[in-house]
Amino acid sequence: MSHGENALAGSERGPSDELSDGGAEDLADVAEEDDGGVAEGEAGDADDVGDADEAGADGPAEATTADLELEGEVAADYIEGLLDVADLDGDIDMDVEGDRAVVSVVGATLDELVGERGEVLDALQELTRLAVHRQTGGRTRLMLDIGGFRARRRADLSELGASVAEEVRRSGEAKALAAMNAFERKIVHDAVAAAGLRSESEGIDPNRRVVVLPVG
Repeated sequence: MSHGENALAGSERGPSDELSDGGAEDLADVAEEDDGGVAEGEAGDADDVGDADEAGADGPAEATTADLELEGEVAADYIEGLLDVADLDGDIDMDVEGDRAVVSVVGATLDELVGERGEVLDALQELTRLAVHRQTGGRTRLMLDIGGFRARRRADLSELGASVAEEVRRSGEAKALAAMNAFERKIVHDAVAAAGLRSESEGIDPNRRVVVLPVG
């Protein structure tokens, strides 16, 4: 519906240079999708499973498609207003993916709304969620993407998780990744689980990271 979403870092690098990891907490919201070391072949910690996005409130227990579409419309109006104030051009698309509304902004001059590591985008997402909450009265797990940043991040992290899982399988040694937010950890947990290994999250945000474990 139209209204008118890297560099990866190795485990040796610091949180500011690398991607982050996930756990049960992330499950709550990542905000989008997270988890931590469960049984082999399963995805991530319960923490990361929380929301894995990022940080955000848990969505309604049983949000209907109509509810999610309304969230998307409110969010799109809010973002459109911000773009007007900032005198920026962007096309806004709304969609529903699973149990969350997704609003994507595409434009040629939107890098400043993303930030070097997505920190500006995360802040805008939280502001947008607050705007939706104020109008609908319900908490939301709405995801905001700008310039395809989250889509690219998801692809990069999935590749990273699969690559590290293969490395751990060969070496038989656990490997810790750089610090990541819940959303990012969840993606890595899922990729590791898909590769047949298990992972868990350790540490405290913002330095919480994913550890990929060998078989056995």
